[in-house]
Amino acid sequence: MNERIDEPIFVISVAAKMIGVHAQTLRYYERAGLVDPSRSDGNRRYYSQRDLERLKQIKTLIDDLGVNLAGAEIALKLMDKIEKLEDSMSQMRYQLNMIESRSNTRALSDGTNSTQN
Repeated sequence: MNERIDEPIFVISVAAKMIGVHAQTLRYYERAGLVDPSRSDGNRRYYSQRDLERLKQIKTLIDDLGVNLAGAEIALKLMDKIEKLEDSMSQMRYQLNMIESRSNTRALSDGTNSTQN
């Protein structure tokens, strides 16, 4: 399913309609570096589901929360960092659980062997 979320399938007019903005606004966000849609051989913009989610975040920050474009850029970068840190923490928790599990298994095994001797 993750491959589909990154698949560029929406042309700019459809993406703009789905987000509720003009196509020119999406071009502006692209020039500002807030979103980077894929390009076809004919240089047409295609947006993925992930791009649309990001655009919705941008729209919320700007329209609903009153954040300017520079503030939206900073907020998005911070959200991206938080997501990466959460992923990293999740991986570390998994690794820690695996180590603890092995340690507990060894302790049980050692305890069983020592009672047999």
